[in-house]
Amino acid sequence: MKLGLFTPVFGNLDFAAMLARVQALTQVTAIELGTGGWPGNNHIDPDKLLASASEASAFKKRIADAGLQISALSCHNNPLHPNADEARAADQTIRKSVQLAERLEVPVVVTFSGCPGDHEGAAHPNWVTCPWPPEFSDILEWQWTTKAIPYWQQTAKFAAGHGVKLALEPHPGFLVYNVETALRLRASAGPSLGVNFDPSHFFWQGVDVPTAIRALGAAIFHVHAKDVTLDRQNVAVNGVIDAKSYRNMAERSWLFRSVGWGHDALAWKQIVSALRLAGYDYVMSIEHEDALASVDEGLRAAVDTLAGAVLTEPPVEAWWT
Repeated sequence: MKLGLFTPVFGNLDFAAMLARVQALTQVTAIELGTGGWPGNNHIDPDKLLASASEASAFKKRIADAGLQISALSCHNNPLHPNADEARAADQTIRKSVQLAERLEVPVVVTFSGCPGDHEGAAHPNWVTCPWPPEFSDILEWQWTTKAIPYWQQTAKFAAGHGVKLALEPHPGFLVYNVETALRLRASAGPSLGVNFDPSHFFWQGVDVPTAIRALGAAIFHVHAKDVTLDRQNVAVNGVIDAKSYRNMAERSWLFRSVGWGHDALAWKQIVSALRLAGYDYVMSIEHEDALASVDEGLRAAVDTLAGAVLTEPPVEAWWT
């Protein structure tokens, strides 16, 4: 298994400066690049690379010469948005990312499942979280059968045609937010659609992360390394569903943290072990979204914690095998 870095954390740097910062993290050997949507595309120009095979080849060479590989292209967005223009733009970004992944020989494109509105004329997404009153159940079934399943069946087929896998990141606010919803969509869309597993989105929901990894198994195509800490006092009062701004850090029930500052090294070793048992032996891509730590502090904490957990060499056969 390898350590990687999701590069929007260096979005204020140009491509060369970003590569230099990644190289300084000596245990990191892969990068995950944003190609649009919420991550932006600060370090890659999809249109330019799609228009020129030679430009794409030169881009790959610069990364290889830096001793790195691209683990995934990421374009987190909402292709099911009820606003047709937003949905169309998101879909175009996903499709361009798939085509670019094929050209750059990157196996995975990461995005979100999306969330529709509650009817054809809706203006905003509507994430349904309870079955009652009964119209909520009706809305949820309409979202799945009319919007999500048809869209992802077509898009997964498109990706498979280009030899690329789609990794949807389970995330509250979207239709796919846990194991059950991820496997439901995969069952309909086929094996080229799986997940980008980010433990931080599972921890605060009360999910046992190694157990979730075991349940997902071969559906895990890519992994983010990001942590969460729960404020037990705030949880005791208000529970874990929290729509307050991330800026209200002292008042929230949970916060995103750097790896190791929400759960200890043993917890992350258990996550790595669960991933290996599930057959995942690819990249753990560090994502920094810790408002309590500087970029340098957060990345160093993550690398130090994960370096003691990730096995970078294949296991040696034991004498009893």
